[in-house]
Amino acid sequence: MPTMKDVARLAGVSTSTVSHVINNNRFVSESVREKVTSAITALNYAPSALARSLKLNQTRTIGMLLTASSNPFYSEVVRGVERSCYERDYSLVLCNTDGDENRMNRSLETLLQKRVDGLLIMCTESHLPSPDILNRYPAIPTVMMDWSPFDGGSDIIQDNSLLGGEMATRYLISRGYNRIACIAGPQDKTPARWRLEGFYQAMSRAGLNVPPGYVVTGDFEFQGGYNAMNQLLALNPRPEAVFTSNDAMAVGVYHALYQAGLSVAKDVAVIGYDDIELARYMTPPLTTIHQPKDELGELAIDTLIHRMADPDGSQQLLVLTPELVERGSVAER
Repeated sequence: MPTMKDVARLAGVSTSTVSHVINNNRFVSESVREKVTSAITALNYAPSALARSLKLNQTRTIGMLLTASSNPFYSEVVRGVERSCYERDYSLVLCNTDGDENRMNRSLETLLQKRVDGLLIMCTESHLPSPDILNRYPAIPTVMMDWSPFDGGSDIIQDNSLLGGEMATRYLISRGYNRIACIAGPQDKTPARWRLEGFYQAMSRAGLNVPPGYVVTGDFEFQGGYNAMNQLLALNPRPEAVFTSNDAMAVGVYHALYQAGLSVAKDVAVIGYDDIELARYMTPPLTTIHQPKDELGELAIDTLIHRMADPDGSQQLLVLTPELVERGSVAER
C-alpha cells in the first residue's frame, strides 16, 4: 500500500507539501499541486484515517449505543444525531444493544477501544453501562440521552416528561373527559415513570378519580399498545379517553379500537406522546405531545463537542420542553 512518503518521492516534494495538498490547509502553487495530484493518481494513494487520527489524537468519530426497536421514535432521533454529526464533520458509529446487557458492554468496549471522540448512550436504564469500562477511558466524554441522573460525570439530555404527561392529561380534561385511562410505558425508564406521574397529578388536581384497571403498563411498542387497549375495553365502564405514553403504542390502540368496531375520537379519545412522523398520517391524525427529536440530536452532539473542549466542566442536565400538537383524535364533549 503506497504511503505519503511514496507520493512525495514521486512528485519530488516534501511530505508536508503532500499533506497541504490533501488537506487544502495551506497555499501550494498550481504546478506543485498538479505534480502531487498526478503522483496520487499514479500510485492510487488513499490517505490513512488511522494515521491522521494518531497524529491529531482525534478520530472525528462519535459512537452511539442504542436499544433499537420497531418504535419509530428511535430512528427519528438517530436521524437527527447523524445529520448533526455530518454538519459538524463527524462520522457516527451506531451499535444496537438489543436490550442485552452483555451486548451493550461489549459494544461499549469496542467503541471506546476504537477511540471515538465522544459517546452517546440511549439504552434501557435497567442495564447501566459498566462503570469499570467507562473508567478505563476517562478522556472520552459521554452524554446520556433521555435518562435520569447517572452516577458519573456524564452530561444528560432529557425531555420534561412530567410536564408532558400532565399537559396531555390536562388537555383531555379540558375537552370534557372524566373517565381517562393511561397506557404507561415500561417503568424501568425514567421518562415513562414521569409521564405516568404527570397523568396522576393532572387527574388529582382536577378532582378526578382513576378507577381500578385504568392504568395499564405497556412496552412502548405497537403490540404493547394493542394489548393494553384490549384490556381497557374489557372494563365496565370503559374509558372515554386514553393517554398513551408514546405514539408507537397509540398505533396499537387505533388497531384495537378498529377491531372492536369503535371510532377514535367519536367513541374513545386518544392522545399520544413523541409526535413521530407517522402521527400526522394516522386516521384521524393523532393528537400528541411533541418531543423535539431533531433538537435532541443536535443538542447531544453540541454537548459532546463542548465537553471535548472543556473536559473538566461541571456535569450538565439539559431538559427539553414538550409541546402539545392538536389534531383529530380528541373530540370536544
